Amino acid sequence: MTRWHGFAASLAYFIAGLFPALVQAQAKPVVASGVLFENVRVFDGKSKTLTPPANVLVVGNVIQNISTAPITPPAESKVTRIAGGGRTLMPGMIDAHTHLMFSLLPQAAILTGDIGFINVVAVKGAKDMLMRGFTSARDLGGPVFGLKRGIDSGMIEGPRIWPSGAFVSQSGGHGDFRLPNDLPARAGDYTFSERVGAAAIADSPDLVRQRVREQLALGATQIKMMAGGGVASSYDPLDVTQYSMAELRAAVEAAENWGTYVTVHAYTPRAVRQAIEAGVKCIDHGQLLDEATAKLMAEKGIWWSLQPFIDDRPSAFPEGSPNRAKQLAMYKGTDFAYAMAKKFGIRTAWGTDNLFSAEEAEKQGFNLAKMVRWYTPAEVLKMATGDNGELLALSGLRSPYPGKVGVVEKGALADLLLVDGDPIANIKLIEDPGKNFVVIMKDGKVYKNTLR
Repeated sequence: MTRWHGFAASLAYFIAGLFPALVQAQAKPVVASGVLFENVRVFDGKSKTLTPPANVLVVGNVIQNISTAPITPPAESKVTRIAGGGRTLMPGMIDAHTHLMFSLLPQAAILTGDIGFINVVAVKGAKDMLMRGFTSARDLGGPVFGLKRGIDSGMIEGPRIWPSGAFVSQSGGHGDFRLPNDLPARAGDYTFSERVGAAAIADSPDLVRQRVREQLALGATQIKMMAGGGVASSYDPLDVTQYSMAELRAAVEAAENWGTYVTVHAYTPRAVRQAIEAGVKCIDHGQLLDEATAKLMAEKGIWWSLQPFIDDRPSAFPEGSPNRAKQLAMYKGTDFAYAMAKKFGIRTAWGTDNLFSAEEAEKQGFNLAKMVRWYTPAEVLKMATGDNGELLALSGLRSPYPGKVGVVEKGALADLLLVDGDPIANIKLIEDPGKNFVVIMKDGKVYKNTLR
């Protein structure tokens, strides 16, 4: 080995060892050794009612004790006491379908904008989401790995993120945002969305397998495939079935080899049935399903990540446009979809899937509260906490956060909200988190406390 090679190797080892230490020293959040919530009524993420007045002790980032009797913290611990005054302590909420990189800017700005600016906007969006009481998010498509790393290291504030990375799409599929004059595609010529890690276009089993493995290598906790037509994309009608069985199975096999799963974007019976046959574990959307396919989902134990899409909010698409027409057609299936989910007892998750609208992002709590159109308030809150937490657990060992989320129980991760009132009696409390969430805790750290 030459003197230069020896020096370069030593320098590489030095940098490799120093950089993580520097990040940790600069960014690791200071976590109180303990927080004791006194005189709170607990919604545990599973039950239909609140508990009698209780006390909850958090030590580090874990719930250590829950008791109706007074709790005496360990003598050696330094505990911050929060007088609950009979308020409701509940799990931090979970949004099971987000796109944190694409939530706040118009679609045209995202497709043509500077990725640095898009990242800056996403940093703001992540903090705002946490301050709305959403402590965890399953991100189903977008270059979110850097944002997640910034949050996890303590450099910025935001929810825990279960990232999918780039969504995998066929040519002309829901994830294909190339312009018509980009087609036919030139070999090896990647578009902006592919270069920044937003989408991965793959048109054979081998290429699907490669793109899925790349996302897993980058840290994906689950894989998002586009298995049918979509609203926001330009080329595909809603009824289009996307990918072949062999391509879907290639993705499922690659994910399962990493101990995780594939979820698919799909609306129609044909697209959903093909995905289920290929081994997919979760269907996102599905507003156009029929009763027979819903029954099949129940029999196979498939998760249904269903969004409360109805025509009650401004659209990101102009009236009369093809995208708006597809959106209205999809809205018409929402009531029936929820009816089928309830009829067959399908494991149902809740998410917003907000795209391209800062105004709609702010209504995250509103879009959860409006679920009382189909469910009781207790069922709604359970879906956004305990149930969504079970969906996140499908990632198995690929979960970046060892521990249980979405529940208030001994040993669970300390993601907690103290609500000024009873959200089961008045679910509209979650629509105004600035006023009604007096304490917001994630991972044992208090990010908001107006009771001081």
